[in-house]
Amino acid sequence: MAENGVDTPQIKMQVLAQFIKDMSFENAVAQKGVEGEVQPDIQVQVNLDAKKRNDDNQYEVVTKFNITSNNKGGGEPLFLMELEYGGIFHIENVPEDQLHPFLLIECPRMLFPYVRRIVGDITRDGGFPPLNLENIDFLALYRSELARRAENEKPADA
Repeated sequence: MAENGVDTPQIKMQVLAQFIKDMSFENAVAQKGVEGEVQPDIQVQVNLDAKKRNDDNQYEVVTKFNITSNNKGGGEPLFLMELEYGGIFHIENVPEDQLHPFLLIECPRMLFPYVRRIVGDITRDGGFPPLNLENIDFLALYRSELARRAENEKPADA
């Protein structure tokens, strides 16, 4: 790939490890019970974190999911699931100004199918129909976080 007569090195990305960093599942229905018809209202919150590791070109990326299901009728909690799923990545040849978005968009995109399977298995094993998470647009999530941060950094009198 020559751009203006200069070879640009190809980006290299390798997943070195994937792991559940932290997980909890609380089945409120089994603990307290729910009366009447159950119509789940499921809310999914996603947060991302990335940090450089001591080894050259290695980064740890953690996707944090907070999933709540409440009964639409009375608002009683049905279940709560919190999952932090991490990956260790070896990344080379990503320009420094593009590294942050690369870590918070491309890396979570690679981890997501595994998170989806874990969430489905845990909700099923927890006594509910398996929850199949919708695809997440990590680019849109990244952009909304940048916009939120920019809004918070504006002076109060602006």
